[in-house]
Amino acid sequence: MEQFDVVVAGGGMVGAATAIGLAQQGLSVAVLEGVTPAPFDSSQPMDLRVSAISPHSVSLLERLGAWEAVMAMRLCPYKRLETWEHPECRTRFSAEQMHLERLGYIVENRVIQLALWQQFELYPNLLLKCPAKMVSATATGNGYEISLEDGSQLHATLLVGADGAQSRVRQQAGIGITAWDYRQHCMLINVETALPQQDITWQMFTPHGPRSFLPLPGHQASLVWYDSPARIQLLSAMSPEQLEAQIVAHFPAEIGEIKVLGHGSFPLTRRHAQHYCKPGIVLLGDAAHTINPLAGQGVNLGFKDVDVLLHEIEKSGQDWSKVRVLKAYERRRRPDNLLMQSGMDFFYTTFSNNLLPLKLVRNAGLKLAEQAGPIKQKVLKYAMGM
Repeated sequence: MEQFDVVVAGGGMVGAATAIGLAQQGLSVAVLEGVTPAPFDSSQPMDLRVSAISPHSVSLLERLGAWEAVMAMRLCPYKRLETWEHPECRTRFSAEQMHLERLGYIVENRVIQLALWQQFELYPNLLLKCPAKMVSATATGNGYEISLEDGSQLHATLLVGADGAQSRVRQQAGIGITAWDYRQHCMLINVETALPQQDITWQMFTPHGPRSFLPLPGHQASLVWYDSPARIQLLSAMSPEQLEAQIVAHFPAEIGEIKVLGHGSFPLTRRHAQHYCKPGIVLLGDAAHTINPLAGQGVNLGFKDVDVLLHEIEKSGQDWSKVRVLKAYERRRRPDNLLMQSGMDFFYTTFSNNLLPLKLVRNAGLKLAEQAGPIKQKVLKYAMGM
């Protein structure tokens, strides 16, 4: 049986970042991942799965040595953010107001994952097992015994669950979740734009759900369409030409002329683990919490988890695996994640209806928020992890 200080289940963005950070601290780490990400080639079409990466996340990726590799592939910086329901009642944020060069970057999830995986080979104390799938995890007196699908077994003092929303680690640990279905689906549509590369991301609220625009490199963008499952199913079955006509009819004129390149969809579900840790086990990212993707905060919350866990483990010295260290991580992260989940739900619920009195109040609120000055800046700074 192979022995490790830490086994990280999940080699996605959050799992890979955790593994590198722990390896930097001198711990022996194994990463379990089922699928190798496809190698990057600049001629490839853009992936559908992209994230709005905050300055806080960039700072973490820089410390892990991965940001330079991200920059060498492809990404799109953005300097402005706007949100509105009525076009005359907009809330605008800009990097200039915040005295920053940019508010963040739109990056393909796979590009971030690949950049992190490139760092693995720098650490002789970090072993990647791929393809590998965890079948079971059994508590021992000093950690966990992990059985893999190929019959091999590992022992870890600490098992990290960074294996996504359907986390096998969470299930094996018997940690329950609080969850509900938003009864809406989210459609991601990659488009070619007549307009050149933009520096703005925006979101327009409608009674059926938001419509969002994320800039991508060159003449490209990612459109996000929230709607009922039936409506999204209908849109998904359309030809590119039919879908283009629907986009033009239901998105604001800001997008200009577009051509559909690809699309996909998924249901919206909120989940929150009832605990983030047990003796010998800790959960991060989507394994611990999923959030309405309204403001693109999902991966940023996951990277905040990584940052805090690494800090708590590093400062604890020889006691790094003790449950009190894991509890300290949970105490710092759970309230922040819950606040962000609730904030997104508040916006989502408040704007997803057509009641006239509420419509007047919320548009007045957006207009007021535009004039809020320091308060507006504080809200954005919080969302950016600053």
